[in-house]
Amino acid sequence: MDPDDIRNLSEAEIENRIGEEQDQLRKLRFQHAVADLENPMILGQKRKLVARLKTILREKEMAAETA
Repeated sequence: MDPDDIRNLSEAEIENRIGEEQDQLRKLRFQHAVADLENPMILGQKRKLVARLKTILREKEMAAETA
């Protein structure tokens, strides 16, 4: 998901997306611990996506405070 796509979402939608991505990441980590993942690079991609979502959410919160 591109940062521009994320910026078009509302704060509530971003928070929901963060929860969903964190759940998927948790499941993938468990699956990776039990057995090998087909593509272990997806763990890093999910982690970066969660960080990107949190960063943009924080940007929106800061913008709302100053406005």
